[in-house]
Amino acid sequence: MPGRPSPRGQFGHLGHPSLVDAEPGVFWLEQPGRPAPRPPLEASTDADLVVVGGGYTGLWTALLAKERHPGRDVLLLEAGRIGWAASGRNGGFCSASLTHGEANGRARWPEEYATLDRLGRENLDAIEDTIDRYGIDCDFERTGELTVATAPHEVAWLEEAAAEGSGELLDRAAVRAELDSPTYLAGLRDPDGTALVDPARLAWGLARAAESLGVRIAEGTRVAGLTRHGAGVRLETHTGAVVTARHVALGTNAFPSLLRRVSLHTVPVYDYVLMTEPLTDEQLASIGWQSRAGVGDSANQFHYYRLTRDNRILWGGYDAVYHYGRRVDPRRDQRPETHRKLAEHFFETFPQLEGLRFTHRWGGAIDTCTRFSAFFGTAMGGRVSYALGYTGLGVGATRFGARVMLDLLDGRRSEVTELEMVRRRPLPFPPEPFAWAGIQLTRWSLARADAKAGRRNAWLRTLDRLGLGFDS
Repeated sequence: MPGRPSPRGQFGHLGHPSLVDAEPGVFWLEQPGRPAPRPPLEASTDADLVVVGGGYTGLWTALLAKERHPGRDVLLLEAGRIGWAASGRNGGFCSASLTHGEANGRARWPEEYATLDRLGRENLDAIEDTIDRYGIDCDFERTGELTVATAPHEVAWLEEAAAEGSGELLDRAAVRAELDSPTYLAGLRDPDGTALVDPARLAWGLARAAESLGVRIAEGTRVAGLTRHGAGVRLETHTGAVVTARHVALGTNAFPSLLRRVSLHTVPVYDYVLMTEPLTDEQLASIGWQSRAGVGDSANQFHYYRLTRDNRILWGGYDAVYHYGRRVDPRRDQRPETHRKLAEHFFETFPQLEGLRFTHRWGGAIDTCTRFSAFFGTAMGGRVSYALGYTGLGVGATRFGARVMLDLLDGRRSEVTELEMVRRRPLPFPPEPFAWAGIQLTRWSLARADAKAGRRNAWLRTLDRLGLGFDS
């Protein structure tokens, strides 16, 4: 009717009543207890090992390096704050999978998948042990994971996964007894393969643990370049300080690589998240969720969601947004159209929670590669190692990546360095404008497949044959 305000105008630029009070900030990073900033590196120095990047990859590398060799001098350089990027703003799903799920792992490494599955579960056990040994308060809960089907063709996918031993198949009544949504048609429960954590507190705790062993950490220190220097590596920083190191481990992930050889192997993909206010006892009872398992749906454009310690619901995913030029820009951490879409999807999934408000909204960049899981390598005659491309499952897999990088730097021939997954890199993305055009076509095709009972068009089938893909 003329003169009637549109929903978007009525509820501000976010266009949904549940978002009116949602702060544009990261819930995890804004909670009490965030450590004070560590000072930047002002004076030139040297070290046995320099770790570049203060996210999970760098933190695990520094910690494991000192545990292996207590006398090794380890320096970690972080351009911003510890855990401020992907490591401090993800959903907190700490998965045993090193391969971005069983289907991807079996398709790419069928001969060694059993080994990768065992290594992944051992890795998750080791993470739990580290958290216990160092007293890291990060709300670690080994809840398992629930995968749900919201379309008939997805039920068939879960049935196939259950037949391969991936978990317990739940019919519609059983899955709704576990977590009640009218959209659920079936579920697959893996009771032990995933833990939930507070991601920022895990990063802060790993940093404290590393420092307790003697690791030096400098924040606000961006590394501008790497060059060979005798038998080692010279690192130049934007503060003017120069570091000479015997070895360097790179954990820069979604940010531009310091190595040209891998610059086309990843692209930054933006993922978006909402956090609700705490649920009342009555609201929580209306949906169940006694197991507190992390949840993901089965669509190509999928949602992931979990409970926090104080019974908020973190709700994220669906959109995986790539911006032309591979640039990471803090201005892209907010995307009103995606946050509005996520809010709409939330209440379609849980209509019984109508009236619940979101308190925080944010986004961030994930590094993805064409095989959806991390790849590894060395440069400068073995003086530099890297691990990149975790594609959104890095909370757990980064510890494995640190192990691989250290083995490569130490020249160790180990079970992990002999893996085909470690020895081979994925195919790179093409340069612009082809990368942007191909990714947009892939996103459109994935959405179309979700709308057409999972049927993949010629473009997706071609990518499947080439072993290429795009995901978050």
